[in-house]
Amino acid sequence: MSVKHIIKINLPGGIVSPGDLFDILMHAEAAGADQLRFGNRQQLFFLIDADKLEDLADALMVDDVVYEVDADLYPNILSSYVTEEILSPTNWLREGTYKDILNAFNYQPKLKINIVDYAQNLIPFFTGHLNFVSSEVSNFWYLHIRFPKGNEMYSWPTLVYSEDVAALCKVLEPEILSSTEIIGVQLYKKISENQHFIQQEYAHSLIHTDFQLPYYEGFNRYGNHKLWLGIYRRKEEFSVSFLKEVCEICKKTRLGQLYTTAWKSLVIKSIKDDDRKYWSHLMNKHRINVRHAANELNWSIEDVCDEALALKINLVKHFEEVDLRTYRLCFAIKTKPNTGLFGSVIIRKRNEKNRRGEELYEVMHSKNFNPNNKEYVSFAMPCNQKELKQSLIKLTDYYYGLQLNVALPEEVTELQHPKAENENVYQCNSCKTIYNKVYGDEFNHVVPGTKFEDLSAYTCPVCDAPKENFSSVSLNKMLI
Repeated sequence: MSVKHIIKINLPGGIVSPGDLFDILMHAEAAGADQLRFGNRQQLFFLIDADKLEDLADALMVDDVVYEVDADLYPNILSSYVTEEILSPTNWLREGTYKDILNAFNYQPKLKINIVDYAQNLIPFFTGHLNFVSSEVSNFWYLHIRFPKGNEMYSWPTLVYSEDVAALCKVLEPEILSSTEIIGVQLYKKISENQHFIQQEYAHSLIHTDFQLPYYEGFNRYGNHKLWLGIYRRKEEFSVSFLKEVCEICKKTRLGQLYTTAWKSLVIKSIKDDDRKYWSHLMNKHRINVRHAANELNWSIEDVCDEALALKINLVKHFEEVDLRTYRLCFAIKTKPNTGLFGSVIIRKRNEKNRRGEELYEVMHSKNFNPNNKEYVSFAMPCNQKELKQSLIKLTDYYYGLQLNVALPEEVTELQHPKAENENVYQCNSCKTIYNKVYGDEFNHVVPGTKFEDLSAYTCPVCDAPKENFSSVSLNKMLI
């Protein structure tokens, strides 16, 4: 089997012109790629054989396309630009503001940056390190910093002016990446003393308690005689031939931009009624289905991860078999630490297997089941895949019971971790791996029942951090 390389190309803000995308597709096709994927941060990926890498590099360099090979040192800037005009945008936030902010970035950020509209629910708020959320004040943004080394969240005490977003990010990045210990208040004081940014006090903190993922595929009408089309693919793969035809129709019908979402889907906006026939013909030709069940569209999984994708497809199939309602819930699957995913229900792969060699998982949910809340509650662990399906059904029953003020069923309580209300566990400060004495650590040959305090020369089974890097946390309140 030949060695494959993952090529990643950022699309800042989730925007790409059909002409630029067509050129990328031609280079990908010449390198042997016939499928392309979009990522959680609105970037694109494709796989090529190792012997094609040099030729691809030359072709992309000629077109001045920045790319990475098997790496993500420079995360894509994520934005809710895709929702502008079509999904209840904030009154003042329009195309020009997004473009001005994105064009002001004159460097490649190493931190994840989110620029999102408060009024929309398609693009997640806090999956970045620097999270800008529109405020009710025209051209001003809330800033929430999620520190990469400790995962703590700090709310910037003043609103940030649109014209200062890129410059502030550039100043904050080296401070955050170079510091061994960061305290938000001290960081704000240092930046304020040495830089001159427009600041405005805010009347109240950002509060976002409601979430309802919009249906983001198919033909949808908006404005006067205009349509937008959302395209989702079950296996995340878009054929190069299909995307090339998308670009050609855009050129033919004078559409200047394409948009990607954080759900790995593609959106085409400003389709005229008279031009719908071209898109319908294209969908028929490539057998594109645009009416997937809602309980399949609300999943967030790691990029180019076949393991997580297979688990998702398996779980969705089971959801369909039992006709499970998942309205207002969204699910995330984490197979690796430090992957910033978006979900009200988190399925996290544990670094252990049971005696039958089966993978084990932990089920958690965000506080108040709001996926924009980064505080999580453990619900069930450890689970094999069969137990995982049962736990997810019980958790959805629990969620809808809460909506109706129904008491938690006894059988749901039994699924929860023993003494979940009071027991503390130990969590690695680097990768957030949990040590729980109930289960021990099979990887490090620690038998169940061993107290963390009794371990000597212990290291994290995931990132090799020393024992001193672990902190005692409540099992009911764990940050990922």
